[in-house]
Amino acid sequence: MPIADPEAMKIVEARVLNKLVCRRCGALNPIGATKCRRCKSRALRPKRRKIGIKK
Repeated sequence: MPIADPEAMKIVEARVLNKLVCRRCGALNPIGATKCRRCKSRALRPKRRKIGIKK
């Protein structure tokens, strides 16, 4: 079910997309993390945003 309310969409994007992903083990980490919560690696990258994908 698509979200029509723009304010709710901002909340969803912030909750789902604002994460860091560990390059070593793939764990999701909070945006302010400096090392992975699972493997303690410092190789973190922002979660990719999939924009414009239509089925």
